[in-house]
Amino acid sequence: MTAVTLVQLLSQAIWVVLGVAALARWLSRRTWTDRDIALFFGAIAVVTIEGRLAQVTPVPAQVGVGVLVVIMALPYVSIRLAHDFAGVPTWIRRGNDIGFLLAAVVVVVAGTTRVTGTLYLVVYFVGATAYSALRFTTAGAHAYGVTRRRMRLIASGSYLLALAILLAGLGLAEPTLVDATNVLTQACALVSAVSYALGLVPPSPLKRYWQLTELSAFLSRASVLPRATMREIVDEVAALAARALGARATIGVWSESEGVLRFHDPHGALPEQMGASDFLAWRAFSTQTSMYIPDVARENPSNAAKYRASNVGPVLIAPIVAGERRLGVIEVYAARQPIFAEDDLAFVELVAQQAAVVLESRQLIDEAARVRAQEEAAVLKEDFVSAAAHDLKTPLTTIFAQAQLLERRAEREGRTSELTGLRRLLRETSQLARLVEELLDASRLERGALPMQPEECDLASLAREVAESERSGADRIELEADGPVRGVFDRDRVRQLIDNLVENGLKYSPRDSRVRLRVWQSDGQARIAVTDRGIGIPSEDVPHVFDRFRRGSNVDHRRSPGIGLGLYICRGIVEQHGGRIWVETAPGRGATFQVALPLGRAGERPAVDASSAAS
Repeated sequence: MTAVTLVQLLSQAIWVVLGVAALARWLSRRTWTDRDIALFFGAIAVVTIEGRLAQVTPVPAQVGVGVLVVIMALPYVSIRLAHDFAGVPTWIRRGNDIGFLLAAVVVVVAGTTRVTGTLYLVVYFVGATAYSALRFTTAGAHAYGVTRRRMRLIASGSYLLALAILLAGLGLAEPTLVDATNVLTQACALVSAVSYALGLVPPSPLKRYWQLTELSAFLSRASVLPRATMREIVDEVAALAARALGARATIGVWSESEGVLRFHDPHGALPEQMGASDFLAWRAFSTQTSMYIPDVARENPSNAAKYRASNVGPVLIAPIVAGERRLGVIEVYAARQPIFAEDDLAFVELVAQQAAVVLESRQLIDEAARVRAQEEAAVLKEDFVSAAAHDLKTPLTTIFAQAQLLERRAEREGRTSELTGLRRLLRETSQLARLVEELLDASRLERGALPMQPEECDLASLAREVAESERSGADRIELEADGPVRGVFDRDRVRQLIDNLVENGLKYSPRDSRVRLRVWQSDGQARIAVTDRGIGIPSEDVPHVFDRFRRGSNVDHRRSPGIGLGLYICRGIVEQHGGRIWVETAPGRGATFQVALPLGRAGERPAVDASSAAS
């Protein structure tokens, strides 16, 4: 067996195997592109089998004519493949239809007995195949990643097939060159078969190898990528998927607070913000299911016009999730169906996993930065308010005393027209003095130096004093006390505790609602409960409601001014007495602040962390 014969057998075996495999692929998937690939490889396989049979037994002339028609179908199908992958102008496709029909007529009528007919067949075959190769070459120049490699391989296969036919035709025209052209023809046919196989139906391991370069480059930057901006991260991950698959990609990042996916640079079919909708990207995100859609317009008819206008054909979609935390979705899309295969979905899922790691790291960095900023702001605020409170206390005391003197003088001299203004001055000065005192108490609590003077007293009497004190909304307070609740407490601090809780209930509840103040004794403890029917506290704010400078996220700061120290001081007073404080609440349904204090001497029981007392 000569080397030429071996090469010929090898190339023929490859063509036959490709024909069978392409036919099986088309029967299982039934897409237009798979049909054209099956026609192309099937035609070559038929010609190859017929040639082998002709060497063994005579073949009827009609069969030879049919085989020649099949051969002339190859350039016709190659133009169709070029359209499937890269697009071919309509006039060229119509011209290709006419050219094939003429070639079939030439074969049936004249065969290869006439030079003119043979020349037309060679020119049509070489011209159509060369154009197909040129179209794949042009498309490959504008593509990247796997798609570029596939386009180049298909183009190479087309060029080599055209060259093989040209050499075979040359051998027929000049018999003295048959031996030389036969060697080159078989070599071109073999390399063409391999190039077509790798370009049209590349094996999954080969595609993974091609994608490895892009993935490796991304992983080399993964350690520093979380410190980039969110937009840079999204662009980098989308570029990875696009380069590796030779397509385009977009990523939607989930905004939990707004309940939308935010897309940066989406294709025209997708909005920049996407909530619950019938878009496939939302379906994949909401169901946490990866999708391969060969024709997105057919799958999602309600948005078909948008997809077609944006030149979006097949899509690969995978959710981006870290554990149970949903972070977003990635969608990779192309203009034409053969760019993707179903096994490409595994790579998109891998990219989604890498994106989840980077995005979660980015969010953790942002969260850490926010916590540090809050801590630094709290320290600065504490230093400022402590200094400001000390500086304000003396002049406020002077102003209050002077206002009292002017009030008494106006009463004594009968200047009633001045009393309203003076009493308002006293009331506002008293409120400001209370705020200053809160600032000082917060500073003392932070240093662990809140002064305590425990003595025997009755909590029910202290609650009654608070309920009957002059204040705006005092008529809304309902006091419920079963009887005296005696124990050893700091009278002023416990009164301050009750007053803060009642004031808090009045501030955050409607003006026509009641605030219930209840004092009782249970299981050797003094109990206090203040219930309102106000705005309530969101569940995410409950663990922090007793922290310094913290207020509920649902508070209207213009209607309910404050700096978030009242409940912090309440917790400090309760803990100084060895008790516990917690809140039972729901947004829009009000809140009940509960306090439990031991009846013994202050400090006999260890303090309990109030933020977790409700549990």
